[in-house]
Amino acid sequence: MSEPDTRGVDFIRAIIMRDNETGKYGGKVHTRFPPEPNGYLHIGHAKAFHLDFGVAEEFGGLCNLRFDDTNPTKEEAEYVDAIMEDIRWMGYDWGDRLYYASDYFGRLYDYAVELIKKGKAYVCDLSPEEIRSTRGTLTEPGTDSPYRGRSVEENLDLFERMRKGEFPDGSRTLRAKIDMAAPNINMRDPVIYRILHATHHRTGDEWCIYPMYDFTHCLSDSIEGITHSLCSIEFEDHRPLYDWFLDELGVHHPQQIEFARLNLTYTVMSKRRLRQLVEEGYVSGWDDPRMPTLRGMRRRGYTPEAIKAFLDRIGVAKTDSIVDIKLLEHCAREYLNRHSPRVMAVLRPLRLVLENYPEGQTEEMDAVNNPEDPGAGTRKVPFSRVLYIEREDFMEDPPPKYYRLAPGREVRLRYAYFVKCVDVVKDENTGEIVEVRCTYDPETRGGDAPDARKVKATLHWVSAEHAIDAEVRLYENLFTRENPMDVEEGKDFKDYIRRDSLEVLPSCKVEPGLASARPGDRFQFERMGYFCVDSVDSAPGRLVFNRTVTLRDKWAKLRRAALK
Repeated sequence: MSEPDTRGVDFIRAIIMRDNETGKYGGKVHTRFPPEPNGYLHIGHAKAFHLDFGVAEEFGGLCNLRFDDTNPTKEEAEYVDAIMEDIRWMGYDWGDRLYYASDYFGRLYDYAVELIKKGKAYVCDLSPEEIRSTRGTLTEPGTDSPYRGRSVEENLDLFERMRKGEFPDGSRTLRAKIDMAAPNINMRDPVIYRILHATHHRTGDEWCIYPMYDFTHCLSDSIEGITHSLCSIEFEDHRPLYDWFLDELGVHHPQQIEFARLNLTYTVMSKRRLRQLVEEGYVSGWDDPRMPTLRGMRRRGYTPEAIKAFLDRIGVAKTDSIVDIKLLEHCAREYLNRHSPRVMAVLRPLRLVLENYPEGQTEEMDAVNNPEDPGAGTRKVPFSRVLYIEREDFMEDPPPKYYRLAPGREVRLRYAYFVKCVDVVKDENTGEIVEVRCTYDPETRGGDAPDARKVKATLHWVSAEHAIDAEVRLYENLFTRENPMDVEEGKDFKDYIRRDSLEVLPSCKVEPGLASARPGDRFQFERMGYFCVDSVDSAPGRLVFNRTVTLRDKWAKLRRAALK
């Protein structure tokens, strides 16, 4: 039998190609994405389900969505709904293959009884603290539980009584009987059931004992006929335990394959730590645009296409590494540059008056919607005697190499005219410049001079009479440290939170065409970056924009330098 040509594919796809060549699993490919419904998905989860659904599609197989809902104290229906919404937003669908581990509670209980009957599981009366203290270390074996020698009959009776609710929480567990001296600590008689009198979001109060994740996960895969169980690398040490459960019970045995997790610079990916940020008020919620959650990224203006392009570029590897967030931003720019309409918006307005422009006159200038898309056409932008420009586009006493507007200097207004500064107006009390007085050259309509004279700067603007008020939120990385989890002694990851990661500009001016912008719409603000209409705080009469990314692309600059 010839070896398949696996050049140019990652190691997971290579394994599947070889399995198909040998006829393993009958040539079928059946994967699953198994989130726990105890929080919102982040981009690390997106890497996982992009792989799960993507591999299934590439090989003509199927992918299930299964919620591993084994801990009723932390799981909520809200998270179930949010997870499904996020996966669909990314463009994936599980068809009629939506499952829950709680669907299998009856079968899992029967599997546990079978292990007891085989002498491979026992009821243990040690407390959780006592179990931890007798587990041993990486260099020292654990200690047998004094209850390890209970008879099959006694274990069956106690386990049934656990099921009936006769014992309080934490008083007893069911443990697998494997080897307390095993080099892999996961194999040292792990707990497979615990008593928990808590209402489950789907099964209500039907159960008061719940299976542990490791027991549930591998057997749920088996029940569903999964062929290739793709997991992140931290589950590699759990694989021998999964194999033990499956082999002892003699059931269908999926192949588990581990891959590296996604780690991003200036970002934390731990669901527990993200929850801390939310609950302790460091961010406004799970959908805060500074969060790496898919809801936060969507609100900020990232697109599924950009996220998928990023995930494809980083690929799939075995070894954990940290990916530069600039690559994610680069992928966002690539997509938004091709698809986002251009508009003019002034974030820090400075009033500009054209002294020689007729009062009461309005012209309409032709503006290009997207130079990357010839089919996008043009739009009309009103122009009048009083305009707004960016405050940073004017300096009264400019330094060398400052080419924008200054006294006596001429610049081009985008799509409009050449203008020359002739005077400034200052606040009498503060001395702050509040208005720039200019003249315009009527022969330069469209932004070109007939005598071919040159200017070194082109400024964007909006007509004061026609401008719409907007709030703009500028986001930076939430953390100042490249790896927030690499903490110095005596510090916590939260000590590296950037205090100025959000800047709110409440008095911005945008061109009037944005009056019809809807939540989620994305634009390039010329010269300022890519922005998205906020989906939470925008409302009729109130426009709020979130900056997705700036126009600067440091990743592309680094790549060009590397190619030289």
